[in-house]
Amino acid sequence: MTTQYRSYGRSDRSSSSSGTLIVVLLSLVLGAVALGVFLRHATTGIMARVAAAITGRTTTFDTSVPAVVQKIQRLSRLETVVYSIDTVVEGSKSSVVLPDLLAGDRILLVVHGQSIAGIDLAQLKPEDVRITDRDGGQSIHVTLPPSKLFLTSIDNQHTRVYVRSTGLLVPADPNLETDTRAKAEQQLQAAALADGILDTASKNARATITTLLYGLGFKQVDVT
Repeated sequence: MTTQYRSYGRSDRSSSSSGTLIVVLLSLVLGAVALGVFLRHATTGIMARVAAAITGRTTTFDTSVPAVVQKIQRLSRLETVVYSIDTVVEGSKSSVVLPDLLAGDRILLVVHGQSIAGIDLAQLKPEDVRITDRDGGQSIHVTLPPSKLFLTSIDNQHTRVYVRSTGLLVPADPNLETDTRAKAEQQLQAAALADGILDTASKNARATITTLLYGLGFKQVDVT
């Protein structure tokens, strides 16, 4: 009788070591992937600070006068307020001899239009920006260009003829509606200016630029 013996100890230990190594490597790979995802998406709040501490990198901005002027100028024509109005505008033509019943021409337009105002930041100059260093950080003072009315226009799709009446002896003047629309545009612009559209545009522009400058890291911001 022949007795055969088989040894299992060494092969079992090898298989166990291989399995442990695979698990460790897989864990490292998954951990690296998770860390990469975290660092890529942690851009705000406490997560951003944690990510910065892990990577050892901090976000810095060039806060020299030329750099700040360039960043503000990139906003170009900053439209900060839109003034809309609905009104009725009258246009008419009369004869110096005959009454309107015979030779007059009258039109009433229901007009919808808007005026847009803001600041042309391309006009900002380096001398309009003053930066000073203080113990608590940098402070900045910016003098913006004056606000202006960029555009006044009539919305033709929402403007319509309400009433049109023509004298018995004359045809309708084809230019009267065009002239009345131009008159409506002038009235709209005057109404926007009277309601303080330029002051509102300056106020909104100052708020926008102030937010931008605080985002660049300035501790004290003064925009006029």
